[in-house]
This record gives sequence, structure tokens and C-alpha cells, in this order.
Amino acid sequence: MKRVFLLTYLLIICALFTAADAQTKKLSMEDAILGQWGKFYPENLSQLSWKGESNLISYVSNNDIMAAEPDEEAKVIFTLSDLNVMLKSAGDKELSRLPRFSWISNDVIQYYNQGNFIQIDLLNKKLVSELKISNKAENAEFCAVNSSVAYTIENNLYISGADGDEVAVTSDQDKNLVNGQTVSRSEYGISDGIFWGPKGKCLAFYRKDESNVTTFPLLDITTRVGDLKEIKYPMAGMGSETVSLGIYNLKEKSTVWIQPDDFGTDQYLTNITWEPDGKFIYIQVLNRSSDHAKLNKYEAVTGKFVKTLFEEKDDRWVEPSHELIFLKNNTNQFIYQTNNRDGFNHAYLYDTDGKLIKQLTSGDWEITEILGFDKSEKNMFFVSTEVSPIERHAYKLNLRTGKRIRLTTEEGTHAVKPSADGKFIIDNYSSLNVPRKIQVADTKGKVIKELVNAENKLADYNLGEISLGTIKSADEKTDLYYRMVKPADFDPNKKYPVVVYVYGGPHAQLVTDNWLGGSRLWEQYMAQNGYLIYVLDNRGSANRGKEFEAIIHRQCGQPEMADQMKGVEFLKSLPYVDADRIGVHGWSYGGFMTISLITNYPDVFKVAVAGGPVIDWKWYEVMYGERYMDTPEENPEGYAMTSLLAKAKDLKGKLLICQGAIDNTVLWQHSLNFIRECIKNNVQVDYFPYPCAEHNVRGRDRIHLKQKVSNYFDDYLK
Repeated sequence: MKRVFLLTYLLIICALFTAADAQTKKLSMEDAILGQWGKFYPENLSQLSWKGESNLISYVSNNDIMAAEPDEEAKVIFTLSDLNVMLKSAGDKELSRLPRFSWISNDVIQYYNQGNFIQIDLLNKKLVSELKISNKAENAEFCAVNSSVAYTIENNLYISGADGDEVAVTSDQDKNLVNGQTVSRSEYGISDGIFWGPKGKCLAFYRKDESNVTTFPLLDITTRVGDLKEIKYPMAGMGSETVSLGIYNLKEKSTVWIQPDDFGTDQYLTNITWEPDGKFIYIQVLNRSSDHAKLNKYEAVTGKFVKTLFEEKDDRWVEPSHELIFLKNNTNQFIYQTNNRDGFNHAYLYDTDGKLIKQLTSGDWEITEILGFDKSEKNMFFVSTEVSPIERHAYKLNLRTGKRIRLTTEEGTHAVKPSADGKFIIDNYSSLNVPRKIQVADTKGKVIKELVNAENKLADYNLGEISLGTIKSADEKTDLYYRMVKPADFDPNKKYPVVVYVYGGPHAQLVTDNWLGGSRLWEQYMAQNGYLIYVLDNRGSANRGKEFEAIIHRQCGQPEMADQMKGVEFLKSLPYVDADRIGVHGWSYGGFMTISLITNYPDVFKVAVAGGPVIDWKWYEVMYGERYMDTPEENPEGYAMTSLLAKAKDLKGKLLICQGAIDNTVLWQHSLNFIRECIKNNVQVDYFPYPCAEHNVRGRDRIHLKQKVSNYFDDYLK
């Protein structure tokens, strides 16, 4: 009996030691940087989607395509071996893994690989079509209606059809004329430069003329003596690109040009949308000042202007960023999105004459994505911030009655895919303490099947506690959300150094209720090394409405700093924060904020690390900079107030600037000029360039970067 008790006691002790040891692992820097998207990435289902227009779920597992009814177990319907048999018989190179593909019907998939567009009939296991294009092709867009591909080679646009013949849509020798590529540096919702007509008879495309845009030299050190690469970079207040829209008729082999003159030639063309019958095309035309937009309608055949449906104006800025969504069953009606009417991004139903039929959604929350409709188009599915600015939930909206049903109930951030008929959804979500769950549910709210319940792959690691909370902004009224990561092995009786991580600019939200609170594992690496990490989304950041963001107009950095200092005030109120050891770190706009904070509040911030920082907005691009700051000529006081050149003399603490030497977003000119000002004022500063990095330092080089950042805080803050 004594032996039994002794054995039981030993087993309990071993279990306790094992449990204690299970949470003592530490992250290496490689773990923190590459592991986030590798070994620690929560379980997922690859290429999860609906199988064409059917109600079958589809995903890839072990190089097999799986499919299932929502309430059944998935079965293999196609394998990599099946694909390679087809490729081999067609004389093509076999593949080592299934490529990324899309369903173009219930049984046919399409993928693009090394210049080949290939369609496979999975049901009959046969190769339907193969379209080969030049290996120099970029920006390829396939049209299923006519089985043709449009693509660019250098600055010109081409089409290849099923016969394999390549047709040059443009043949511009002048490299200042660029066809078929994104324009306006991909601002205002612009991400493509090629727009197939719905019937495949016409192809719309952007052309930009960069003749008036100045160039900036980037140094390529990889050649024997170093080469300069000139890039076009339109700086605030200087010459910009001129954009037009071409419409190419495939039968006539001719192009008509649409060059709106609403605001001269200095303007933006965005939200290019075809009417479903292909007779008309819509362009939202925005003036260069970004405070006046018009939604225009044009004839596709002639390019002739038809009418302006409506206009948007705002003294700060107007930012049209969403294409029109036409109803398939009522093609003279479309959904329009804007935050310019009642301060939040909402949906409006219009007809093609520009008459507002009804406002579909309203409230102090934002639609972040319209997912689609059910088969009858009685209901629209969308994702919004209605529950909380840091959560995302899906809804079903009856377009006639306005009745809205919330489809996702669990706390967190939900990515949802409705089936084509609108009867089911795939719900892929996570929250602060839930790595990932994937469920299939009906659109009445009933969960039918759980596909994934991911384990916490960090369970064996000694991590800092993550908490989400709110403080009041500098206006003493607005709630701001923060994320705090306490040091691992936290002791409330100790005082810890703090690193404030900041971005702070438009179009970004760092604090979200998803896995780990939206944090990166570098924050946990720092927590394991004795730091408290604090992140605050100040006014000016995304998904909180127009007024929340527009506070920065003509004064970038000023209200953001005021809010960040409210965060510091909160930190100082905590008994375990060492107020004499506060550091700050950020990249890009966050780099601008980092240097702004340490130079404006030199007695608060002891150490700072800024990456790719904007130093003076006059050196930043027209499309972004002028929207928020106007031009240097229109707003000289604002540019002077926000410039960091005059602040170099105020630097007291330790500052490290890291910079990609071939950064084509925030040019090297910014940080080098700041360094020059430090030299002129005999102010010491540390500087580390990454010779082959653009705006971000990626891949394994990022391990070096984050170690450099961490070491700097260890040397001067810890």
C-alpha cells in the first residue's frame, strides 16, 4: 500500500513539474518573426471556399481537393496525381503541389502557373483549356466569357485569346505612358489597371502619363560599380500623373479614350465599374484637392459622357474607395458606399439615373465589407463594426424591409463567406484567446458543423498576459482602444520599462479582438525579456468613422501625439510602470510618430527606434500627402508645424533610425535630411540602413532588423 501511495505521489509531483515546465519555453527572434506565419500559425483549411455556385464546401488537404455538404464529412474529389497525369499527357511540366485555383463553375477550376492559364474539369478529369502567355507578362486578368487574357509587358497592354495569338492593345514607345497598370500609387481604392467588360467584347484600362512627374534615383549596390534606378515619384505640390481610361473593342481592334475634364487633367479616376449589359461604364472623378468627387456615366462604345449621377464634397477630403455593386436581377440599380453622408461608411441603393432609392444601413459604425447577396437578391450580406470597433461580425440585410440579422454571435473577428444561394455561411474567426474556429452555419444563425477548432501552438511558451481596454482621448470624450502586453513572469511589485509601439496614421488599426489581440510575436519576445508593450489606436486611425479620422487634416501628427500622451499618462498611473524608462517604436507613419514623440516630449521618452520615417510631408507623394495636408503652398503653416527637420535640435534621448536604402515609398531623402540636421546641430543619433530593402525589411533580413531594434532597447532602456 505504501508503494502505491509513493508511486501516486511521485506521479503527481512529475505532473506538476511537467505542467510548470510546459510554459517555460522562450521565443527566439526567428520564432518571433518567421514563426508567426509558420509553426505558430493557427490551424487553417487551405483554399477554403464554396464549390462554385453549389452548397458544397471545398478545401485542399495534403494536395487533395476535398468537398462536402455542410453537414457531411469531406471526401477527396481530385488529387495532385490526377492533375499531373493531365499535365504530362499535354506535354506540360508536372507540379510538386496543387496550385492556388479558383472555381469558375461547379466542376471546373482555373489556375495560373508560369505563364499558363489552365482550366480543369474535375468531374470528368480532363484538361478543358490551356492558354499560354509571355513569360514577361504581368498584371494578367483572365476573362471567362471569351477565354482571353489581358496583361502588361513593360508599359504596354496585350491580349491573348484561345488561339494563342498575342494582340498589342497599345504600342507606346514613350515610357512615360503606362498602360494597364494601377494608377495614383494605388490610393483611393485603386488596385488594378485592367477591367474586362461583362460580355468580353471590350476591355477598359488605365493609362497614366507621367511626363510631368519628377524622378528620384535609387542606388543598386549589387552591380559591379553600382547603378542608379530612376523611379517616378510625384511629390506634394509638384507635377503629378495624368490619367485617362481607354476602352478597347476586341472585334474592331480599336480604342476610344475617356479623358474626363471635370477638374482639368489634374484629377483622379477611380471605382471603374461596368454596367451589367456592357453598354455603359462608370467612373468616379475626384479633383486633385480630394474634396470634390463626381460619379460619371459614359457610353462604352464611343466614350461619350452621359451624365453625372451625383457629387460628393467635404472641406477636409472625400475618399471614394468602393466600386459600384450592380444587382444582377435588377440591373438598373446598384449599391454605393461612402462615409461622406453621415460620417460612417454605409450602403446606399441608387438607380442608374442617379436617384437615391434608399439608404440601406445607418448608425455609428462602419461597413467594412459587402460579401454579396442571396440568389434572389432579397438579402445582402456584409461585415461591420456595429458590435464593437475592434470586432467584425456578419449580417444579413433584407433590402426591402431593412430588417437586419446578425449571423455571427461569438466574440471576435469573423471572416465570412456566404454560399451562392445565401442559405449557408462559412465562418472563420478568432478572438483574443481563441486561435481559430471555422464553422458552417445556416443564415438563420444555426451552427451546422465545426470544421476547425485550432489548438494554441504557443501553449508551451512563457508569454506575457495580453489585455485590451479603453482610455479617453485628448478631447476627453472619445474612447480609444489599447493593447497591453505585460512582461512574462509579471510581478506587480516590480517596475518595468515600457515600449510604446505606434503607427497612428490613416487606413490602419492595430488593436483588434482577434488572436493575440492583433499583436505580433515580437511583442511577446520583448515581454519575455522584461518589457511592457503598449499599443494605442489614436484618433486618425481606421474604422472609427470620418470625424475620428479627419481630425488630422492639415496637421498630421498633432492630435495623434496628444492621444498618445494620454496613453502615456495612463501608463504612468500604473504602479508597475517605470516612468523613467519609456521608449517608443514605429515604422513609416509610425516612424514619423516615433520621432515626433521623442523630439516633442524629450523628457518623457528616453529611447526611440524609427523605421522608414516621414520627416517632412513635402517629400511625400501627392496622392496621400495632399489628401491629409493639402499642398505646401496651401498649408505652409501645417507643413512647418509637422516637419521634423526643425525638431532635430530638440532630441535628447537615444534615437535609432532604420531605413531601406531603396525605399520607393518613403524616400531615403527623408531620413538623410534629418541626419543632416542632427549633424548641423551637433546632436548625436544612430542610423542603420538596409541596403537592399524597400519600404519594409522582409524575409530573413527582418530577423536582423528586429534584433537590432531589441538590442537598442536593451542597451539604453532596460
